[in-house]
Amino acid sequence: MAITDFFAGEIATELLRQLFTISAKAWKYKSIADRLIDMIEDIQPTIKEIQYSGVELPPHRQAQIGMLSTTLEKGKKLTEKVLSARRWNVYRQLTLARKMEKLEKDISNFLKNQILTHILADVHLLRANSDVRFDRVDRSLEMMTEHLGSMKIGGGGMIREAMKIAEATMEIEMGDDSEKFGVGLEIGKRKVKKMMFSGEGGLIGISGMGGVGKTTLARELERDVEVQGHFENRVMFLTVSQSPMLEELRAHIWAFVSGYEGVSPVPNWNLQYEGGVKTQKLVILDDVWTREALDSLTFNIPGCTTLVVSRSKLTEPKATYDVEVLRENEALSLFCLCAFGQKTVPPGFDKSMVEQVAGECKGLPLALKVTGASLKKQSEMYWKGALQRLQKGEPADETHETRLLHHMEASLENLDSTTRECFLDLGAFPEDRKIPVDVLINMWIEIHDLEEAIAFATLVDLSHKNLLTLVKDPRLGSSYASYYDVFVTQHDVLRDLALHLSNKGKVNIRERLLMPKREPSLPREWGRNSDKPYKAQIVSIHTGDMDEMDWSEFDMDFPKAEILILNFSSDKYVLPPFITKMKRLRVLVIINNGMSPAVLHDFSIFANLSSLRSLWLERVHVPELSNTTIPLRKLRKMSLILCKINNSFDQTGVDISTLFPKLADLTIDHCDDLVSLPPSICGMTSLSSLSITNCPRLSELPKNLSKLQALEILRLYACLELKALPVEICELPQLKYLDISQCVNLSCLPEEIGKLKTLEKIDMRECFFSDRLSSAVSLESLRHVICDKDVAFIWEEVEKAVPGLKIEAAEKCFSLDWLNE
Repeated sequence: MAITDFFAGEIATELLRQLFTISAKAWKYKSIADRLIDMIEDIQPTIKEIQYSGVELPPHRQAQIGMLSTTLEKGKKLTEKVLSARRWNVYRQLTLARKMEKLEKDISNFLKNQILTHILADVHLLRANSDVRFDRVDRSLEMMTEHLGSMKIGGGGMIREAMKIAEATMEIEMGDDSEKFGVGLEIGKRKVKKMMFSGEGGLIGISGMGGVGKTTLARELERDVEVQGHFENRVMFLTVSQSPMLEELRAHIWAFVSGYEGVSPVPNWNLQYEGGVKTQKLVILDDVWTREALDSLTFNIPGCTTLVVSRSKLTEPKATYDVEVLRENEALSLFCLCAFGQKTVPPGFDKSMVEQVAGECKGLPLALKVTGASLKKQSEMYWKGALQRLQKGEPADETHETRLLHHMEASLENLDSTTRECFLDLGAFPEDRKIPVDVLINMWIEIHDLEEAIAFATLVDLSHKNLLTLVKDPRLGSSYASYYDVFVTQHDVLRDLALHLSNKGKVNIRERLLMPKREPSLPREWGRNSDKPYKAQIVSIHTGDMDEMDWSEFDMDFPKAEILILNFSSDKYVLPPFITKMKRLRVLVIINNGMSPAVLHDFSIFANLSSLRSLWLERVHVPELSNTTIPLRKLRKMSLILCKINNSFDQTGVDISTLFPKLADLTIDHCDDLVSLPPSICGMTSLSSLSITNCPRLSELPKNLSKLQALEILRLYACLELKALPVEICELPQLKYLDISQCVNLSCLPEEIGKLKTLEKIDMRECFFSDRLSSAVSLESLRHVICDKDVAFIWEEVEKAVPGLKIEAAEKCFSLDWLNE
């Protein structure tokens, strides 16, 4: 019998099962059965090692394993006879007892010959590289011994250190065609699927240390063909996080499992849903931190399965799969792929040093990815320095979290000072929330004095080094691309690293004053130190509803603050009074993470923000402007996202251009009550970029757009009610980019479009034009047009007349990613 056939048959497992039955039912054989159980349980890990190695053993080893196969097969048949023997047949009982004793002796003698030790060595040798020596095995065993010894509570240790790094680190995504390392992932999928398919719904879990690959396994299960088939493609994946918006998550889950959207309040989870569920459904809850959060998000609906992914064991042991770290050779392959772009060490590179660096990651997938990426394309001398830093370890009295963060700090050593500061800035944003690229780049432009192109390159560099995840978007990096609806994400532990490095020292002297997570109020430590000025340049606050009384304890002075980020979840919010003392404030970001736009109170404090250059308002009611509004004379960029405009722009007596005399970039996105723009907007002579996007009720543009002499970019994306462009648009002397894509009611471009001598790019996807543009042949600077295939013909003559013009026939693309927001 071939070795793979033997172990595939699971003879040992079946024999073990029958021995348990004998031990429980046949009291005469209990002591022998118990001893056999102990022996077989001891050799089962080795059996599984051989079973999943995928390696064919040499003939002499197969013969030895064949002997064991024959012995266990006889034992299996013997146990069947024992179970079927009649109690009154004393002679047969005695005969079978003696045969059981002989079986015990045969297996014991077999093990004493150390055959399994040789088999294990062969498996290890064949699975590793052919030139691996046995001294490496000894060294690995020493490392494992030291490692296991350091796993005592309070002792630290590299695996304990790595505990936080993956699960909380920014989500490092590998492509769909990436290699999957080790048998662990497939074993994990098989075991979790068995739990999923064997019951009628209920709660199951994936648990393990941080960074070990729990989310990766959950994502693989989400995409698995068998899982999709079993649940008929009804699978939902949600990230819960440490500060979850439970009501919002409950609403999403209820809409998914019941098919009823917009139900408020959500019904009691514990009530039986009488309508039942016609099909099986799977809800995957990733990054669950507490049992309380889990209890709020689980429910009693027939046919629904909930898969919980957490560092803690939140489900019953029998319904939990524990993820383990990678084996040594698997870890080395993953490390090499991230460091060299291949699964082996390149010829000529110091292999021993690579193995030592990879070994310091202790099999933790995320640590392998981050460390490998940080050393990519570095010299061997740099590698030696990195190895020395990794080998130093941390003081024994530090907690494993701090040790981990110090360990991961080595990944930042090869960043230049500015890029490192940009990485630290990421700690200013809430965990598990998408960060708008536009906000990040604008922050870096203002506080680090970067040009926009350099700020974008810094973002890409951090992404390449796996220090953040840049959400893929076809527009990203293209000329005239917009970034307000493109995002980055960062997994929790890399964010924790940024927070750890930023929060050193007393609160008054930190350059960044950041709240690690959402709290009902500001940290008490901030209030206790409010008698002295704060030196922070970046201040980030993350709370719920705040009123005057809540702010009264925090009369703080921020004379050096340049960036203020206010994250909250509420339908009303009082702005902090200490804003009036931020005389150097250049960037103000106000983001409401609640379900509906919030009313901001005490907006009058804006009168004191004489240095403000950038304003981002998200999901709030824009305050009404009037002639008494104090102008923001230095404001250059204003973004209104998911806001209620109300009557802010409807006051005919208000001159917008005098309130924002230096405004160069105005973005209004997803503001569904915007019907028209005020005529006075045409007086903004400094305006170079105007983006009015996803505003479905916008029906017309001001007639005097030609006064915007500095306008270079005009985006009107997805303004569904916009029926025509004013002919004055053809008089814009600096216009380089026009985006009218998804303006489905537009029937044509202005006939005099050819006057736009500086126009370089037009995006008109999903615009259904039928008339050719005779004057467009005069667009001498035009080099790129994006349109649907069925309207590309209207540009044929222009393509002949304008050298170098590219007509890109775009495929229709439908995405529901916006639902995640």
